[in-house]
Amino acid sequence: MDILWQYQFRIILLGDSTVGKSSLLKRFTDGIYSDVADPTVGVDFYARSLDIEPGVKIKLQLWDTAGQERFRSITTSYYRNSVGGLLVFDLTNRKTFDHVSEWHKEVSEHILPHHMVFILVGHKSDLNKDRKVSRGEAEQLAAELGIRYVETSAKCNSNVDRAFELLTRDIYELMKMGEIVTRDGWDGVKSGLTAKVLYPAEEEEELAAATSEKGCHC
Repeated sequence: MDILWQYQFRIILLGDSTVGKSSLLKRFTDGIYSDVADPTVGVDFYARSLDIEPGVKIKLQLWDTAGQERFRSITTSYYRNSVGGLLVFDLTNRKTFDHVSEWHKEVSEHILPHHMVFILVGHKSDLNKDRKVSRGEAEQLAAELGIRYVETSAKCNSNVDRAFELLTRDIYELMKMGEIVTRDGWDGVKSGLTAKVLYPAEEEEELAAATSEKGCHC
């Protein structure tokens, strides 16, 4: 049977309740949106694959975590087995933005000595007239945390794919640089049977040149 992916990345969505994590995931994986959404209880699972470059398909295992404090003991068990995280806040709710640093700190401390690749997501950009957090403030926080920032709307399908693609590409590039590697007992990154051998950019150029020189000159 053919392996349909070269790598599998486990990614977790983090943030307060009602910021729209489930809506983002349903839009990204199923292409649907509903104004009515039941609160996530514990953890829900979604999946989708991305073609990150020619010949490289990444399967994303996406974990939707409950934002309520009473489920925190359940969701923390998923931190260590995730390679990437979307820190999601609601652009119309200041408190959810103020809590982003707490989410980032909690996860980062929980997975030491390892690291997670994050992206900051300001959600519900379609409600611009109700905005409580400016783009400048969010970009400043992202800069302080050393991560990317993107604004999304699941309702209007704005930048939803882009948010997941940016995070996936960042993880993949770190793999190519050798900063992220598969580890026994860790589910953050898994290789398929057809996993591509990754080389640093300089080595890839040298390898391509050497292969070209060995070509037929008849």
